[in-house]
Amino acid sequence: MRVALFITCFNDTLFPETGIATVRLLERLGVEVDFPREQTCCGQMHFNTGYQREAIPLVRRFVKIFSPYEAVVAPSGSCVGMVRELYPMAAELAGDNKLAEEVEALAPRVFELSEFLVKKLGVTDVGAYYPHRVTYHPTCHSLRMIKVGDAPLALLRAVRGLDLVELSQAEECCGFGGTFAVKNADTSAAMLADKVRHILDTRAEACAAGDNSCLMHIGGALRRQRTGVATVHLAEILASTEEEIRR
Repeated sequence: MRVALFITCFNDTLFPETGIATVRLLERLGVEVDFPREQTCCGQMHFNTGYQREAIPLVRRFVKIFSPYEAVVAPSGSCVGMVRELYPMAAELAGDNKLAEEVEALAPRVFELSEFLVKKLGVTDVGAYYPHRVTYHPTCHSLRMIKVGDAPLALLRAVRGLDLVELSQAEECCGFGGTFAVKNADTSAAMLADKVRHILDTRAEACAAGDNSCLMHIGGALRRQRTGVATVHLAEILASTEEEIRR
């Protein structure tokens, strides 16, 4: 299978190791991965902050670049949610029937990493090895918008050496929400404090998630409190193997 990696601007700018891990993982599973260099932002930041018409050129660009591919995979439930759920709204706002048809054809082929592995490829054991105590935070977009379900947990349970511990009140938002954390800083900080408390209660060595935006928010609090608890993207855990760790 030949797929395109949609890295997302957030990962490309701040967490390139997640993209590298995603490619390494997919290629290990026999997937041929292309990286269209023309890709840019999906437009979520613009669309969610009221600049919806300004996001339309980005929607057109995304559709043009990724339409030729059988599948598009991204290590971000947030950006996948933008494409699958909000691109139809953008096309309607543009009053462009052709764009709407192109979005309708492309959107079902855009996958968050865990759902691509479990639901498209039909695998849960990807040959990973990660000898640490880990808890998992289900991000809001993956949980509520694109509904990946227990795909991330199924993948983590199959990782050799990993001790997966349940996170209390896991479905509560971490408080990031993009610009929500800036515009509603006090509320965001209170939500983050609750999330961090539940993570620390697990006594996990690391908190995993499928979105680096949430992990950046959570990780900042964990570091400021000098907890010693790391944050790690799901892709990096799944790409890890015993041979690489012992090397």
